Amino acid sequence: MVLEEISTSLIMWFSYALIPCLLIDAVAVLPAPQNLSVQSTNMKHVLTWSPVVVPEEIIHYSVEYQGEYESLYMSHIWIPSSWCSPTAGPECDITDDITATVPYNLRVRATLGSQTSAWSTLKQPFNRNSTILTPPEMEVTQDGFHLVIKLEDLGPQFEYFVAYWRKESGAEEHVKMVRNGGVPVHLETMEPGSAFCVKAQTFVKAIGRHSAFSQAECVKVQGETLPLALALFAFVGFMLILVVVPLSVWKMGRLLRHACCPVVVLPDTLKITSSPQKLISCRREEVEVCAMAGLSSKELLGVFI
Repeated sequence: MVLEEISTSLIMWFSYALIPCLLIDAVAVLPAPQNLSVQSTNMKHVLTWSPVVVPEEIIHYSVEYQGEYESLYMSHIWIPSSWCSPTAGPECDITDDITATVPYNLRVRATLGSQTSAWSTLKQPFNRNSTILTPPEMEVTQDGFHLVIKLEDLGPQFEYFVAYWRKESGAEEHVKMVRNGGVPVHLETMEPGSAFCVKAQTFVKAIGRHSAFSQAECVKVQGETLPLALALFAFVGFMLILVVVPLSVWKMGRLLRHACCPVVVLPDTLKITSSPQKLISCRREEVEVCAMAGLSSKELLGVFI
């Protein structure tokens, strides 16, 4: 009787000692990932966790999620993540998995060969309406007299409100909606010497939220210095043409006239130095001589010619 009890005790002791060893050999247990959290900025959602460390081994992870419908009506169904089943790093971009503005459950487990860890679940369900929206980056330039803005492209879910105003006291602020980022958009035609300021914010219709406005950026259009200089130069040139061309024509005419019809100068001997009245008082017999003497210079010239 005593021997039978001893043998029974030994058998039970060996059973309790061997069963855990057999279980450990069959399925080696890995530590589960810890510290699950979601970092979400501008509708980009990344699930992160603390890595499981096994010396000289590479650990892979599997990520699964449940939407609101699954968690309410089919709690046993979990959907593998599109990009992270499996993944080698301690993070997973779940942006493409989060397609609705509802709470999502998320869980992760580690894998090493045939060994798997227990699932670690995110403590609080994640909703994409908690994403952090930041002001968009923007580039404000001028193209001639045109005010142009180019906004950061944050994806198809984003729209942008752009506010712009003339940089002066009491100026009215204008707001324009821009539906796509990454392309230049004309805002205003500016006057020479004027300055305009611009700021922008994002809006996500899917979650009904908008970011804060960015810091205002201002640009100034230079005055029409070059056009005025060109206009002045053109005016001076026109006035020079008005003066030089007629003067040149007159000068050329004189040169041609002197070349074709030179002026003949009377010799000194043919010039009349005495008064014509003295010549008329000659004697009758000298009338002919006096008549000849009374001829004018032009008549004398005609005689010689």
